[in-house]
Amino acid sequence: MAVYTDVPDDELRTFLADYALGEPVSCKGIAEGVENSNYLLRTERGTYILTLYEKRVDPAELPFFLALMDHLAKKGIDCPTPVHARDGKALRHLCGRPAAIVRFLDGMWPRRIEAHHCAGIGAALAGLHGAVADFSGTRPNSLSLAGWRQLYESCRDRADEIQIGLSDEIGQELAALEKEWPQDLPRGVIHADLFPDNVFFRGESVSGLIDFYFACTDFYAYDVAICLNAWCFEADGSFNVTKAKLLLNNYRAGRSLNEAEFAALPILARGSALRFLLTRLYDRLNHPPGAMVKPKDPLEYLAKLRFHRGVTQSSAYGFDP
Repeated sequence: MAVYTDVPDDELRTFLADYALGEPVSCKGIAEGVENSNYLLRTERGTYILTLYEKRVDPAELPFFLALMDHLAKKGIDCPTPVHARDGKALRHLCGRPAAIVRFLDGMWPRRIEAHHCAGIGAALAGLHGAVADFSGTRPNSLSLAGWRQLYESCRDRADEIQIGLSDEIGQELAALEKEWPQDLPRGVIHADLFPDNVFFRGESVSGLIDFYFACTDFYAYDVAICLNAWCFEADGSFNVTKAKLLLNNYRAGRSLNEAEFAALPILARGSALRFLLTRLYDRLNHPPGAMVKPKDPLEYLAKLRFHRGVTQSSAYGFDP
């Protein structure tokens, strides 16, 4: 989440007039994240999240994301539910941007990852994958191999501004992944961005999953690999195999991983690390002046990529098939 577009009070009131939410009480920008402009919106009827979709998001894909959240909510997944205006539409325009309101979820995302968080996210991810089994929508993953190549080409000439030799190392890794990437694993709609700041907890229990704007059709096991990277490394960069085992075992309790998925985990984890290395690199090199957001460190994911490159057996992640 972030704030790139300011919302004047008069435009907000005009926008809210199309909803049955009452008058606005407050609207405060949320400074975390990198993609869209987000506000904590309080009205006479309750608390919501107002999102203005910025240029990286294709407006044609927004109905997919909103329909997915509606579907998941009906399946009992705790996620933001889009608020439909009086005309039945959830997607509208505000300040020249596509915009939507979703219901606010209670809970806090964990600043320090403990073992129980990893157990909870494993179970929640399996539940999410089960809930999308009958969802009819599809969306290609724009941040898979072809997207990585495009990002790399856009950053190639400046990557060494971040670290000498980074451009060559990314290029070599990308070429290897293009040759080795699996083709026939079980797939469906995945979250594709289930980082700690996109998961709310109340006590030790998951209370909500948010930010579905990278959701796409891809390998379920790739979603698992993203979570291994996001949840199972310590602040010093070391991999915590105990946390990984809890995440994977609790995922498998809800959805089994077949032998091909299990064997593919190291290459999928490398791909996941490269994906976030590249998007962080792009954001660092193209940081909009004045934006209420600090770009994240791409070198964190370079270290994770190097770790996974050294993994020869998936059992290194803490369990056997």
